[in-house]
Amino acid sequence: MAQHLTQADRAKFAAARRAVDCVEDGMKLGLGTGSTAAWMVRCLAERAREENLRLTCVPTSTRTAELARSLGLKVVGLDQAGWLDLTIDGADEFDADLNLIKGGGGALLLEKIVATASDRMIVISDASKEVKTLGGFPLPVEVIPFGWQASKLLIEELLSGLDVMGSTATMRMNGNKPFITDEGNHLLDLSLGRIGNPRQLSLALNQVPGVVENGLFIDICDAVVIGYADGRVEMRDPIAGTVEEERIIFVESDNIFQDI
Repeated sequence: MAQHLTQADRAKFAAARRAVDCVEDGMKLGLGTGSTAAWMVRCLAERAREENLRLTCVPTSTRTAELARSLGLKVVGLDQAGWLDLTIDGADEFDADLNLIKGGGGALLLEKIVATASDRMIVISDASKEVKTLGGFPLPVEVIPFGWQASKLLIEELLSGLDVMGSTATMRMNGNKPFITDEGNHLLDLSLGRIGNPRQLSLALNQVPGVVENGLFIDICDAVVIGYADGRVEMRDPIAGTVEEERIIFVESDNIFQDI
């Protein structure tokens, strides 16, 4: 129920609720992955039911696809949908230039493909994800299973010559086994502390043999919606040069808060 949400969930819900106001009838949408994105999917499904919106949704993970289908949204693959109008997703960190670190939920590859196949990307977040310099959150790098240890050594060697504070790469685990992405790959989490040049690092990482993609999203995000536990939301759109503030009213709804 709404009154029993944690402070963090209230902030995520507020951001998600505001972001789905940007959705228009007939849109083809990319749906992100993670706890904040899950709130967005719930809010989107409720709005689609209430306003009879015709939407085509491309999820970025099996988890998001299952949730969207269970709530009655039309789910297709990216090849079937074609170019998208809008992607709404969360982030693990974002800076003033709307550079992002993503991949904490393990879906960075599909998230980046879907976001870059969209006219616009909106990130939804709580205020804790905003940072002056990226790198406090471990940077995920997706690598193929074959020779992953060689890829790890090459990455660590690469990091020693770049503008970062740390150079340790750690295999992400799922219990006592390596975490496996939806595409059957592994994730290495890089403990960097600070990323002095995100663009340079992103380009360099993707040159390492075995690396599929990394979690730095550069020049992809167009706007960010920041939610707060008291219902306040702030939408920043650097392209339009606007900052909008409003307040979301928490109204208990069986549709949104069921099973929470």
